[in-house]
Amino acid sequence: MKDVLTLVLAGGRGTRLEPLTRDRAKPAVPFGGLYRIIDFTLSNCINSGLRRILVLTQYKARSLDRHLAAGWNFLSRQVNEYIEVLPPQQRIDEHWYKGTADAIYQNIYTIEQARPNHILILAGDHIYKMDYSDMIHSHLERNADLTIGCIPVPRDEGRRFGIMSVDDQERVCDFVEKPDEPPTMPDDPTTALASMGIYIFKADVLFEMLCQDATVPNSRHDFGTDIIPPMLPTQRVYAFRFRDRNRAAVPYWRDVGTIDAYYQANMDLIAVEPVLNLYDQDWPIRTYQPQLPPPKFVHSEQDRRGEAVMSMVCQGCIISGGRVSHSIISPNSRIHSYAQVEASLIFDGVEIGRHSRIRRAIVDKDVKIPQNTTIGYDLEYDRRRGFIVTEQGIVVIPKDETPETFLSK
Repeated sequence: MKDVLTLVLAGGRGTRLEPLTRDRAKPAVPFGGLYRIIDFTLSNCINSGLRRILVLTQYKARSLDRHLAAGWNFLSRQVNEYIEVLPPQQRIDEHWYKGTADAIYQNIYTIEQARPNHILILAGDHIYKMDYSDMIHSHLERNADLTIGCIPVPRDEGRRFGIMSVDDQERVCDFVEKPDEPPTMPDDPTTALASMGIYIFKADVLFEMLCQDATVPNSRHDFGTDIIPPMLPTQRVYAFRFRDRNRAAVPYWRDVGTIDAYYQANMDLIAVEPVLNLYDQDWPIRTYQPQLPPPKFVHSEQDRRGEAVMSMVCQGCIISGGRVSHSIISPNSRIHSYAQVEASLIFDGVEIGRHSRIRRAIVDKDVKIPQNTTIGYDLEYDRRRGFIVTEQGIVVIPKDETPETFLSK
């Protein structure tokens, strides 16, 4: 693993996740109470034995920078191990990154200094568990120039991904990015073989392809459209089927690109037998853990009891006579007496006033909801107040909403 350099692409705008991405990059969006989305990719790296990691940032990266500095600074440069943020440097030209390939091309000088033999490229905005060392070993055994991580998806969903066709040796014969009519797998006409956005390149091959692409007029500078297809006729390009370390009946990999998908992925965590297991000590998910007291549940009268059922409640929270069900409550939040929170995601530092009722909502950081507020029960009323309501009826309360803001709507 010492000759492998890992690049995590973490500069995405995540426009379909607004307003959660209004002040933060998509990989920095909170997930599961304690975590950020990028924690899953980085934990996979550490658990896979990868210790040289560059995180390429761009869009509203301040929150992500703080998180990485606080929770991912435990490796030592003295032994050539590191997780470092690599912001845009405009070394090559004056433009921001124009595509996934361009993001790496603009940092090619820094990457070459690490002198890797192989380069692992990952997205920082997916939720899954994977041992990348299995894929790296397959890449080396096949003497591949490029290995692409892939997973079967329903054909209708294939329009959102790069779709590939492979032969009986798993060599990639065709690759098309986000096709209107995704080609199906030979043994199953209902599924397509989708790229996970995980690539392992021989370093010299990657550098050559990036430099060639940089000179092509009107190129999107994207791996799926401009780098991979030209490689297929002359280079050894193989697929690697996703091997799930989650140990569930069905492989778990989520692209949380929309509010509804993000909400459902969080709800996956609170089932009796969650499809994504955060309690597996053999594959821990690391994050920054603030120094906070344990959660507290207060008042025991019959009609005023602090309780949480089928929920995850993080440290620093006080459930003060309110009721929480099928929800995730992030650190330092407080649920006041007689309040009800149902099927909702509550971010850090949220305060929910007495007698308020919150249902199927996402409440962003530091929101103060005044008493007697109702959210999620009358979606037309929520829309009139200016809140975003998704196709599946999830109400999103943006960051830093104050009691005065609620009363003025």
